[in-house]
Amino acid sequence: MKQLIVAVFVILLVSCDLNGQRFIGELPVKAEMSIPFNIGEKALKPLVSLSDADLQRKLAEVVNSDPKMKRLVSQKKMAIGLVILNDTSNIRFARINGKVEMYAASLPKIAILLSAMDALDKGELEDSEALREDMRKMIARSDNAASTRIMDLLGNEKIESVLTDPKYRLYDEEYGGGLWVGKRYAKTGKRYPDPLHGISHAATVTQVCRFYYMLAYGQLVSYERSKEMLDIMKDPELHHKFVNSLQTIAPKAKLFRKSGSWEKFHSDSILVWGPDHKYILVALTEDADGERILRQLVFKIEEVLKSV
Repeated sequence: MKQLIVAVFVILLVSCDLNGQRFIGELPVKAEMSIPFNIGEKALKPLVSLSDADLQRKLAEVVNSDPKMKRLVSQKKMAIGLVILNDTSNIRFARINGKVEMYAASLPKIAILLSAMDALDKGELEDSEALREDMRKMIARSDNAASTRIMDLLGNEKIESVLTDPKYRLYDEEYGGGLWVGKRYAKTGKRYPDPLHGISHAATVTQVCRFYYMLAYGQLVSYERSKEMLDIMKDPELHHKFVNSLQTIAPKAKLFRKSGSWEKFHSDSILVWGPDHKYILVALTEDADGERILRQLVFKIEEVLKSV
């Protein structure tokens, strides 16, 4: 009888849901956590406080083993951020050139998505099927016309106010800048470059990692809005850069992603959520061969994941 009670207790513990986050136990059948987690805002540790020296060293080693990547990093023409999420009690963060702000092309469209969700939540924007369709096009296909339509509904001041909001601090002048959208994704329209470096569409890997980290923990606008954003960002329709490699490395993983390319600037950002792979990866490059470099970087990250 005592053994039966213990068995029932273990099953309940493994399957129960604590504010949206499941406990994981060592059972024959592998349980799976779902995102976003639902925890209090004050319970979430700042990402920079989770910096891990061992992970930092291993990330630097694999990047420096590639002469091209090593050169780009030394020239501040490549930046990389990695957050390992497999063990939610021991999240680890590492970055290379984490505060180096670079032109990121379409990657900062995630900031437009966040601003639109914030506006919807505050009743500043009317929800509609057309708006939802534009959100999906903007993220999954990187559609410039859809992005511009949403920007025009929001206005630059709204986007800036969200990015600099103390709740998010996704653009922080004291921390190298970060995510910035200062021009419509169209040939026409006034530029509103970021205050620090004068870039129209900017990012740092640290701030983009923070975006995905807060998103995974339901901290962008609200748990419900974070879930909506994840639904929009999953199943990318452009299968290049990170996605190209991950389709081989982690075919069963769910991918939540936004990338960007313009001339010699190539960037990618992704939340990988699978049975054996749970991590955030962000990279910015300034090189004509950037697309291939980003595909190759995923295999380098796989080396890191196997060693930690």
